[in-house]
Amino acid sequence: MAEYSPSAQDGLIVVDLQVDFCPGGALAVTEGDEIVSPVNGLLEIPGWMKVATRDWHPADHMSFQAQGGIWPVHCVAETAGAAFHPRMNASDVEMVVSKATTRDAEAYSGFDGTTLADDLRAAGIGRLFVCGLATDYCVKATALDARREGFEVVVMEDAIRAVNVEPDDGKNAIEEMRVAGCAFALSSDIRSV
Repeated sequence: MAEYSPSAQDGLIVVDLQVDFCPGGALAVTEGDEIVSPVNGLLEIPGWMKVATRDWHPADHMSFQAQGGIWPVHCVAETAGAAFHPRMNASDVEMVVSKATTRDAEAYSGFDGTTLADDLRAAGIGRLFVCGLATDYCVKATALDARREGFEVVVMEDAIRAVNVEPDDGKNAIEEMRVAGCAFALSSDIRSV
């Protein structure tokens, strides 16, 4: 795998590393908390823009089973479950992007219904390194939208985990991102300049 040295034209997007998506949470991803250490290592690297997305749902969000959606109640705005994982170095994040904030709109991608693409372009960002939860939903959607928006994308393979509603969902999501032009790397491939 290639080595990367982040610069001011690069951005790190940590997707939805929230309590409800980690073991013990309302919509837990198996081993979701195992990515905290590599994510923190990435957040510690200076010289690039650091963004974190989060689900920030109203209590009656359309994705919830009580409203006919497919998911249990999760990441309701201002609740403990919606907080970033307590071991995540959230103080290193420069921009927090809240998504799916209205009852009637689903948003898996950090770009969906937000100003993220414009904000990144305004900051001169051309390449994005994407990590977080979950590989087969919000990570995939964010990476694919980033490609559609014209960004280079590198997905951090050791800093993502899948829900795997179906056993191969994570593997299939990785292949879909690869086909869309995403590169893949390990957090150890990222070097401080």
